[in-house]
Amino acid sequence: MKKLTLLTAALLSASVFVTNAQEAPPYENWVGGFVQYYSADASKIEPIGGLDDGEGFGAELGFRFDPSWAVRFEIGRVLIDSDPDNRGALADDGTQLGADVMYFLENDAAYLFGGLREQSISESYRMASLGIGKHWEIDENFRLISEVATYYDFGQAHNEFSVKLGLAYIFGKNDQPAPRPDTDGDGVYDAVDRCPTTPAGTTVDATGCNVDLDGDGVLNAQDMCPTTPSGVEVDVNGCEIKDSDNDGVLDEDDSCPNTAAGVQVNAKGCAVDLDTDNDGVLDSKDSCLGTPMTDKVDASGCSIFEQKEVSVALDILFDNNSSVVNNPDSAQINEFVAFMQRYPNTSAVIEGHTSSLGQAEYNQFLSEKRAKSVRAVLIDTYGIDADRLTAVGYGETRLKDTSNTREAHRINRRIEVSVTATVETKATR
Repeated sequence: MKKLTLLTAALLSASVFVTNAQEAPPYENWVGGFVQYYSADASKIEPIGGLDDGEGFGAELGFRFDPSWAVRFEIGRVLIDSDPDNRGALADDGTQLGADVMYFLENDAAYLFGGLREQSISESYRMASLGIGKHWEIDENFRLISEVATYYDFGQAHNEFSVKLGLAYIFGKNDQPAPRPDTDGDGVYDAVDRCPTTPAGTTVDATGCNVDLDGDGVLNAQDMCPTTPSGVEVDVNGCEIKDSDNDGVLDEDDSCPNTAAGVQVNAKGCAVDLDTDNDGVLDSKDSCLGTPMTDKVDASGCSIFEQKEVSVALDILFDNNSSVVNNPDSAQINEFVAFMQRYPNTSAVIEGHTSSLGQAEYNQFLSEKRAKSVRAVLIDTYGIDADRLTAVGYGETRLKDTSNTREAHRINRRIEVSVTATVETKATR
């Protein structure tokens, strides 16, 4: 057991060394032979037990189908000594068949494997295998095999160990090197990238970190002006700090960027005694520089707003004894709809009327029907909210023309709607 521990430690140390010394080779298939040191469980063979350490030899065939994964098949012979402390023990030998799945670490630093073994030593034993190994490159065609493994017997719970050394011949070599990850896509592999989350499109140095191409002290990822000339003073965004009119106020804060030389300016870069927007309020007291010439302003130079009522009316005439809206897409209806949409807080009462012809009771019914027809057009055709529209019929009680003429009757067969809204508008000079 002490020998096994030393060999295992040596293999792991060598794997780490080679990880740092070479890049990943192309993945490949192999056939090879090996010898091994084998430590059998002392309780074998039942019921006497007494097997000890021994040797073995055999051959293996491996197929590596991508940079990380491979399968291997193994056939071997084990020659086991007897335990000198067990007088009834006998030495024995037998055959061993195996199959493993292998996972190769990055840059082929080592590989891990696990699989099954079928062993025949007087009796048959079915075991699980688990281990670590490495293929050491000798030249283009040959590899040195080194490996440590442990075995567990499913039937009798035996635990056994082995250390293998072998020589493999490479065939079916894939010339494509194992890919090296570059998570942020900056062209610097993760293994040497000191800034592995660099934003896409950022120029980086050999360590994968952002650079300052124009030498202004602002890294490219934050530099909004990445070609600033050398020696120019810049702000936190890497852009040149400018004061075009040399008035002491930077352009980004200067409301009057063309102030004449020598003129005293305020914090906004405007002349103290000027009225730039000609609103009657000097810039030094003007809280709203740039007010339109047409606006009335207050003492602070800001536009004055006033309340103003706006309204729209809708008149629709109907045929005799009819509630059908003859022209539902007329310009007058569209104008009314536009007003309702512009002022969504308004509501309207749709008033239906008739002429004096016929019975008053029927005329009342007809006027209500006319009001409801117009309401339906505004809701169904134009999408006005139903809660904003009320239909009322007045029959013949509100005649516009009381004369008993055909024209009077035509005018009286009508719908009337009037809507008023209060809006805030700028007062003009």
